[in-house]
Amino acid sequence: MSRRRTGAAAARDRGSATLELAILTPGLLLLLALLTYAGRHAIADGAVDQAAADAARAASLQRSPSAGEAAATDVARLSLRDQGLSCLDVLVDVDTSGFGAAGETGRVSVTVACPLKVADLPLTLPSITVSATAVSPVDTYRER
Repeated sequence: MSRRRTGAAAARDRGSATLELAILTPGLLLLLALLTYAGRHAIADGAVDQAAADAARAASLQRSPSAGEAAATDVARLSLRDQGLSCLDVLVDVDTSGFGAAGETGRVSVTVACPLKVADLPLTLPSITVSATAVSPVDTYRER
C-alpha cells in the first residue's frame, strides 16, 4: 500500500509535470515533423515511379519520337495530378532514341523528377526531389 506524501515532499513535486511537458514538447514536435517528412518522401516515391512507368508506356505506343515525347510529358503530369501529388515542378526527360525503322527492336526511357513542397512543415528541412526512370519496349512490328 502506498502512502500519500504530505508536507514538504509534496510541495517539492508541484509543477514537475508541467516542466517535464515543456521540456518534452519540442522533441515531440521535431519527431512529428520528421515523420511527416519521411511519409511525404515515401508517398512521392511510389507516385513518381508509377508516373514514370505510365509515361514510358504512353511514349512507346506512339508512332514517332516527337509524339512519344509529348505523350510521355502529358501522361506523367496527369498521373502525378491524379495521385494527388503536388510538385513544385514536374520534370520529364524522354529518351526516344529507341524509335528506329519498322522491324527493329527499340525502347523508350522516361525519367520523371518531382521537387516536393516542404515549406509548410514546421521546420526548415531540405527540399526533397524524387525521381524515377522507367523503360518500355517499342513494338517491333508497329507501323511507324
